[in-house]
Amino acid sequence: MIDLHSHTLHSDGQRTPDELLAEAAAAKVTVLSLTDHDTVSGIADASAAATRRGIRLVPGIELSCELHGREVHVLGHFLDPCSGTLLKLATDMLAERRERMERMVARAQAAGFAKVTLERVIAASGGENLGRPHLARALVECGHAKSVKDAFDRFLHSRGPLWVDRRRLSVADAVALVRSAGGTSSIAHPGANGVSRQELKACADAGLDAVEALHPDHVPTQVEAYERWAAGFGLLVTAGSDYHGPAVQPDRKLGDRTLSAERFAALEERSRRA
Repeated sequence: MIDLHSHTLHSDGQRTPDELLAEAAAAKVTVLSLTDHDTVSGIADASAAATRRGIRLVPGIELSCELHGREVHVLGHFLDPCSGTLLKLATDMLAERRERMERMVARAQAAGFAKVTLERVIAASGGENLGRPHLARALVECGHAKSVKDAFDRFLHSRGPLWVDRRRLSVADAVALVRSAGGTSSIAHPGANGVSRQELKACADAGLDAVEALHPDHVPTQVEAYERWAAGFGLLVTAGSDYHGPAVQPDRKLGDRTLSAERFAALEERSRRA
C-alpha cells in the first residue's frame, strides 16, 4: 500500500512522526511520504521510525502556492531534506506563519474570544509551525466552535472574520524549488482547489511532474478527468490520503487512497531525471 500524502504535528497534523509511522504500520502501508506544509523538520524522526517498522519513507513537502489569485498546493516527493534552499524556505515560512497567527489571534480577541491566546494555539500545535487547524482546535477548546470543520466554516475560510492572508510561492517557483532538491512536483488535491484543464496545462508547461488525481476529496468523475488530462499533458499520477489525524478528519485513514507499484516506479524514475 503506497500513500504519498500525510502530515504530522510539524505542520498541521495531529501525530508525532513516530505515531504516524505506527499508524501506517497498523494500516499495512508499505510506502509513506511525509509531506508537512512548508517544512521538512519531521523527516529525520519519521525516517528513523519508518526504518524500525519496515516501511519505506519518501521524503516530501507540501508547498503553499498561488495560481491565478487563489491558493493551491504543490507536493514534492523524493527530495533531499538537507537541501539548503528547502531549509531556508522552511525557516522563512516558520517566522511568517507565527506572525500571521499572531494577527489571527488578535482578530479573535477583538471579536470577544478572550481565551483564544497564542499560547493556547501553540499548545494545540505541539510545535512551532502554526497553521489554521491549530487555531481551529483552540476555538473548539474555548467553546466557540463545535468542531475543527465548524471553526473553518464559520471563522477561518478565506473570507472568514479571522482570516489573514499569507505568503505563497508561484507554482513555477515551487516546481523549481522541488527540482533543485532532487524531487518530483505534483499538484495536490486539484479538484478541491478547482484546478481547470487549462490551469493544469500551464502547470505542466512550468515543469510540473505529476497530479494527485487520487485523493479522498475527489469524486470519481474528477479522478477520471485528472487522470485523462495528466496523460494528455505528459504528467504522472500520484495518490495520497492527505492524513492529518482523527481530530482533524475523523473519517479519514492512512491508505484511503493508494498508488500502484507501477505508477510509483514511474514517479521515482522521474525523480532521478529531475
